[in-house]
Amino acid sequence: MNRLRHWIVLWLVTLVTFVGAISWHGYSQAQSSPNANLTLETAGLTLEELGSGVYGLIASTDFPPQNPNAAICNGGIVIGTDGVLVIDPFQNAALANLLFSTVEDLTDQPIRYVLNTHYHFDHTGGNRAAKARGILIVGRGPIREFMIERNKERDPDLTPPNLVLNSESTIWLGDRQVQLAEVEGHSGGTDLVAYVPDAKVLFTGDILFHQRIPYVSDGDIRKWQSSLSQLIANYPDARVLPGHGPITDRRGLESLKGYFDNLERLALSWQQQSLTQAQVLARFAEVPAPYKDYKFHGLYQGNLETAYQQITLGEN
Repeated sequence: MNRLRHWIVLWLVTLVTFVGAISWHGYSQAQSSPNANLTLETAGLTLEELGSGVYGLIASTDFPPQNPNAAICNGGIVIGTDGVLVIDPFQNAALANLLFSTVEDLTDQPIRYVLNTHYHFDHTGGNRAAKARGILIVGRGPIREFMIERNKERDPDLTPPNLVLNSESTIWLGDRQVQLAEVEGHSGGTDLVAYVPDAKVLFTGDILFHQRIPYVSDGDIRKWQSSLSQLIANYPDARVLPGHGPITDRRGLESLKGYFDNLERLALSWQQQSLTQAQVLARFAEVPAPYKDYKFHGLYQGNLETAYQQITLGEN
């Protein structure tokens, strides 16, 4: 019986390793080679016009995706009179090439810039395809260092931006400007938002998750709250494309601000009750009723852990 048990365990370990290898191979293949059969529909993307010459590619996939070629984040396109800016080329080269071919269907203008709104792999994995086309890749602050240090496991052949900004800037696409502003709270000093003034369209990157549980484990909740207040004040009339979720406006920003305000109040109540983190995770694991319809439920435990560390214990 012990011998039989040994072989069963060995078989299970081998099977799990094999399945894991297949999954990782599938991800790597998606990273390294274009997929001629990939379409917006199969990638889980919907093309939406946000304003004249301004578009969003809206991802519908839940997280984590079961298909490596299902887009995780949203992408953006801004067409000017002398070139195109693409925002967040998704998590792999196949999806980035799909984005670039979508641009080619919309305009004859060349893609001059790719903007990474922050360093996370689901927004930067497609940089490789941009580099292959000779497109300038723009990011902020420590984005190169963070990508090299933190994204290497997911993408051994990663491509960081070759133009790094350290202040507010403007990209001109002929007579159309795109204003880039620094924001804080989501990803350690690499966050940028992009605003197209003539169309009143704001691309927030992951400073806004709309109808999605946010990813906060790499962030600073109180800085994030402050950034949302800043965006609400500075762009009151903008159409807003979040990093994840459907198109919205200031109400989407206000909704996420309310989510964090509620999380902060909850974390302060844990402090008053002298709860341990284990007690918090046991008692509050269920996503609250107002957010039951959101996607990305798998991120909620990380929200509780981060709120406990940063607010209950005051460790940031």
